[in-house]
Amino acid sequence: MNTINRTTIGIAAGVAGTLFIAYCIYFDGRRRADPDYKKKVHERRRRLRKNRHTAGHGIPNLSSQQAIERYFLQELKMGEELIERQEYENAVAHFANAVLVCGDPGRLLEMLQHTMPAQVFAILIIKMQEIGNRARAEMNEAAKAAGVKRMENADEDEDATDAALIDDLE
Repeated sequence: MNTINRTTIGIAAGVAGTLFIAYCIYFDGRRRADPDYKKKVHERRRRLRKNRHTAGHGIPNLSSQQAIERYFLQELKMGEELIERQEYENAVAHFANAVLVCGDPGRLLEMLQHTMPAQVFAILIIKMQEIGNRARAEMNEAAKAAGVKRMENADEDEDATDAALIDDLE
């Protein structure tokens, strides 16, 4: 009786696998037969290519220390040039990129606080908070997907510290 059950289970698994593969082939054929399929594929690839060129512009290879240093210095230089032209929003974006790849962001922020106008530094701090909040939200989403609960108290303490830092700047 054991051999019948094993044989039956083996046959059922084989039939189920065959049906699944047939189902996949059938719907793949229907999808490819769609007259707009190639148009949609080309449009999606074009959008991805465009996003890759605009979003990934200049981001260094994080495994190469030389690339990170070049990127860091380039972002600082661009930020300084933009401040001279009084394009503060663009300058802050470049300084934020430099802080993100910096080995010691605390010292860099301290140096920037002493060298740039207070209003621009306040914008930089707000931008860094936005980046931190975005990263925290992504981590929370990833943790929720993995089934891990986040610590509410730690977030509240960080928010209080961030508010105190902004108050000090004003």
